[in-house]
Amino acid sequence: MKSPEDIVLRPIVTEKSNMLQERSNQVVFRVAKDANKIDIRKAVEKLFNVRVVAVNTFRTPSRLRRVGRNVGRRPSWKKAIVRLREGDKIEFFSGV
Repeated sequence: MKSPEDIVLRPIVTEKSNMLQERSNQVVFRVAKDANKIDIRKAVEKLFNVRVVAVNTFRTPSRLRRVGRNVGRRPSWKKAIVRLREGDKIEFFSGV
């Protein structure tokens, strides 16, 4: 079994994810490709000490990346949108 740090790789902080956090108490994470919703729920609850109501996941496809005449691929990855219980909150930049 993977540790929670191996499942939840990093938060995704964008304008859209900030709006989700403010409006509907949802947080967006980049997660391991082989993690399922149950694993993600347990990992977030353990790492951040919050209660998770729902988890939505999807895989972003790989894309072509071109540098000069060389063409390669950017890898695909998995994103999880986690809805927290009302009253719970995760602050990523609390000391800034």
